[in-house]
Amino acid sequence: MYKQTDKMCDLMAREEEAIQIISRFGLSMGVGEQTIDEVCQAHGLHTPTFLAVVNHKLFRQKPVVEDIDLQTLQKYLRQAHTYFLDYRLPRLRQAMTEAINAADESDRIPTLILRCFDEFVQEIRIHIDHENAGMYEEHEHDDQRISDKLAEIKKLIIKYYPGNSDNERENIISYRLISAMSDLWHAELDFSDHCDIEDDILRPALAIQADTKHRHTTPKEETEELSDRERDILIELVRGRSNKEIADVLCISTHTVITHRKNISRKLNIHSTAGLTIYAIVNKLVDIKELNGC
Repeated sequence: MYKQTDKMCDLMAREEEAIQIISRFGLSMGVGEQTIDEVCQAHGLHTPTFLAVVNHKLFRQKPVVEDIDLQTLQKYLRQAHTYFLDYRLPRLRQAMTEAINAADESDRIPTLILRCFDEFVQEIRIHIDHENAGMYEEHEHDDQRISDKLAEIKKLIIKYYPGNSDNERENIISYRLISAMSDLWHAELDFSDHCDIEDDILRPALAIQADTKHRHTTPKEETEELSDRERDILIELVRGRSNKEIADVLCISTHTVITHRKNISRKLNIHSTAGLTIYAIVNKLVDIKELNGC
């Protein structure tokens, strides 16, 4: 497992996948002899989050979710999305197109396989757009479906891609198919790792954040203090007067009465006349006998 005090150059030189990881965190070459922590701090990255992704991707180490900085992690995931859409998938399509162009023009199977791939790309674009908008929970189960779709395309090529009687043409198709299959295989593994990071790090971190906000959110108390004018309006209201009647009694405009009533409901978190009446009685703003006599 890699630690904060390990040199970044050692991580990059030893681990092929580390180059991909650092690019998605916005890091680059030229790290010198700096430690992982020094490089992260120089680029404004949260070191424990960087290491959580590195060690999860390389060693499947379970992260300490409480140590995750969501802003840093979401930056990494958005960069991964950009990589998939702008580089990995276009390159994969190009490799598949080259293999198709070398095939017999009369055979429709390669074109249909490419159509399946294009449908997959459209689906992943929608998925990524939702995630970039922060809609992770709503589309939690899309990850597995997309991974299955990649595996399906791979199997379609393996099972049904046509051979050719022309040996020279067959060699060209074979070479290009090997290239396409290699790209497809790496894309499948990369996307699977990406989904695992969302499932094992992001979603638990989001859950902790939501729980923390809930525990630290103090609801408004029913007894939040009203102003003198708001008390006057509340008293007249529970006596059964209309907005216009209250305005006439207190020598204010009807619009002002309505504004005060909204503030009363907001402060007390009570929105019904019956509820406001109970509040006024309990807090001795009005006498229940007085109300019964109205």
